[in-house]
This record gives sequence, structure tokens and C-alpha cells, in this order.
Amino acid sequence: MKKIIVPLLLLIMMVSLAFQRRQKQDLKVFISVDMEGIAGVVSGRECGASGHDYDYFRRLMTLETNAAIEGALEAGVTQIIVRDGHGAKTNVLPDLLHEKAELLRGVTQRPENMMLGIDASFDAVLFIGYHAKAGTEDGVIAHTSSGNVVDLSINGVSLPEAGYNALIAGMYDVPVILVAGDNWICEQSKSLFGDITCIQTKVGMGSAALGLHPSIVQQRIRSGVKTALGRLNEYRPYRLIPPYQMVLKVKQVRGSYPDAKKTGPGEFTYTSPDLLKVMDAFNALK
Repeated sequence: MKKIIVPLLLLIMMVSLAFQRRQKQDLKVFISVDMEGIAGVVSGRECGASGHDYDYFRRLMTLETNAAIEGALEAGVTQIIVRDGHGAKTNVLPDLLHEKAELLRGVTQRPENMMLGIDASFDAVLFIGYHAKAGTEDGVIAHTSSGNVVDLSINGVSLPEAGYNALIAGMYDVPVILVAGDNWICEQSKSLFGDITCIQTKVGMGSAALGLHPSIVQQRIRSGVKTALGRLNEYRPYRLIPPYQMVLKVKQVRGSYPDAKKTGPGEFTYTSPDLLKVMDAFNALK
């Protein structure tokens, strides 16, 4: 009997190790990158093509993305997709981006927006350069998608961009494991996602910020990504129970959407069991 059991145990161990190696070799990461949360950024002018410092900060945006890529590679990730999620989605510098990553850039009308390209084949999501939601008093350039949005809530939960983007990832059973941005988005992310890894790039003071040196931020992102991926099984996808009821408050009414009800001055309510339809309504009304 022992002669049978020992080889069987060895076979089980070998299969288990092979499975673990295969899992590690197959790790795939999605990185959504915004700009307002990048180290040093304190004004909208620095995030737009017309600003004289825009080229400098888009370079820092690319370098923080590279830090996340390097941390992922050190953790054994073999496939990385970077979604340029800011503005016109043409900010990350392709020639400066780490050659081991693929870059998805450009605007589409699809509701995934900053999460365009996410699907169930990914193991984890990273948010780089993210910022606090609209109405955050001391958040650096705090807003939710557009300057017209006062608040977006789904099922009674007020969400920053990190929140609804995490819900989109959750549709595919993919967890957000790291957020990098100012202290306020770190606070908001932890309140939504629990024990998530947050890399604080600066302390927001409204139109000012106390920030770390960009190279220090990049080092912390690299280390944080590697550590977070090392404990990947501890993270859970972010979900809310459908149907999804969106309540959107805006400064000015600019659009309409089928079945979206105007429920107050500058307020719309829309409900659907399909999260992407909710996001489509949000994009039409914001």
C-alpha cells in the first residue's frame, strides 16, 4: 500500500506545482491610467494639451505607468494592457512606455470608457493617476468624469471614477488590487474596496498639494504592485447587487437617455440589470 501511496502523493504534488507555475505564467494585468492623480499635478491646465506643462506631466504619467508595469513583471505577470483613460485618451507616450506592455488609446462611444479592453481573461486591475470624486473639498482637481457632475451614485453608493470602473471590472470577476493617487482617492477607495493597496502620490489641499518626489512615487508604485500581486488571492472583485439604480446629479442638464427619469432639478434616475447600460446612460447625461 505504501508503494502506491507515496508515488501518488508525489504525482499530486507535481501536478499542484505545475498548476501553480502555469497560473503564474498566465497572469494578465489591466492598468487604467488617469492623470489628475499623478505626482505633482495640481491644476487642470497641467492635464490638457493646451497647457504649457502638459508634456512634462504626460511624461510623469508614463513613468508612473512604467513603474506599475515593472512591479507586475517582477511579480511574474506576462501580459499587460494599459488603457490610457484621461481626456482624449492620447496622453501616455507610446515610445516611452515599457515595451512589455500593450497600449490601448483613443476615445470611443463604448460605455466601458476608461476600462475599454477589460474582460474575464485578466487576473487583476491597477488604477494609476486616479483622483477623488466630485465634491471632495480638498481633493486635487476632484471630479467625476466631467466638471458637470455633482454626484453619481449606484444603489445608494456615491462613487468616484475608481468606483464605477471597479464595478465594470467586477462584471468579469476581476478585482482592483491597487490605486495610486492623492490621499482622498486612497481614502475613498478603501471605504469601497476594503483592504486595497493604495499608493499616495500627494496630500490634496484643494487647489494645492503636498507631494512626494516623482521618483519616490514611482518606487512605491513598483514595490506596491509587486507586493499586491503576491497576495492576489486576498482581493475580491467589487460588486453591487443588480438591478443597478443610478442617481446622477448634474450642474446643467445637457442630454437625455431612454427611460432615464428626471427626478429633481439637475437629477436623473435610471435603473437596469445591465451595468453597461447604466454606464451608457451616465455617459449620455453627464
